[in-house]
Amino acid sequence: MSETAIRIRGLRKTYAPTRQAGPKEALKGIDLAIPKGTIFGLLGPNGAGKSTLINIMAGLVVKTTGQVTIWGFDQDVNPRQSRASIGIVPQELNLDAFLTPRETLDLQAGLYGVPKSERRTDAILDAVGLADKANAYSRSLSGGMRRRLLLGKAMVHSPQILVLDEPTAGVDIELRRMLWGHIRQLNATGVTIILTTHYLEEAEEMCDQIAIINQGEVVACDSTSNLIATLDAKTLVIRPKTPVAPAPALPGGVRCEMRGDGSLALTYSRSQIDAGAILNAIASAGISITDLRTEDPKLEDVFLALTSNRPAA
Repeated sequence: MSETAIRIRGLRKTYAPTRQAGPKEALKGIDLAIPKGTIFGLLGPNGAGKSTLINIMAGLVVKTTGQVTIWGFDQDVNPRQSRASIGIVPQELNLDAFLTPRETLDLQAGLYGVPKSERRTDAILDAVGLADKANAYSRSLSGGMRRRLLLGKAMVHSPQILVLDEPTAGVDIELRRMLWGHIRQLNATGVTIILTTHYLEEAEEMCDQIAIINQGEVVACDSTSNLIATLDAKTLVIRPKTPVAPAPALPGGVRCEMRGDGSLALTYSRSQIDAGAILNAIASAGISITDLRTEDPKLEDVFLALTSNRPAA
């Protein structure tokens, strides 16, 4: 059996023209392979095409051309099986205010054809921390509880793949940790997780692999560590004994930033400049150092490098 949870080939989506604008090509030939059992990040700026891609995978938007295979099922050949293999946790809190969490999960399970004898409603409510709210109206739940209910709703048919669209948007730190605890537990059981988020530090910590989409194209797809390693930059942060002004003379190619706490952030190319040369320049300038540390590139730096200053479609 294939080790790929989702395989996408040549996926294109063009929206029909409107009175205000001509046709819009939202996806421009996407090729993507998402391995089974991973936590896979799908990142990109607003309008990059992430939502269109997710909605096509969920069967909510009809693609223009291309092939989408979910858990071995081609969407065009086996649409029902492909939809049953995936669960979507949307960003919007779209719940019926007059249903209880138990009724919400039972209704969703019924829509997926799960027999009553096989439904795991109480187990799911317990897993997402809503067992004590099982019979409360959804309208009485807090925003965080509603987000957990959406997660439970996506789990009723035991999908092999779970897509989380901005799952922690507007969520406090405590609830965020709780949600990620649940997600890690699901992933440990073999569920493939696909995550979209604007919290890049969250993606860096959670994701095994990441694809970055910009203007309808995949501009990078690799393991998180390999993506970060593509940046050659490194930063040397020095705290001088006494305030320094102006910045000292440094080797060519070193960028100096004076931070609010009085430290100097010296960014340089690891392949072209040796850190020792920078420290020698600092010593030659008569600057005494009380503290020193290094900072490696972050996923945010990679994201900005790949999505900034690209020509408009």
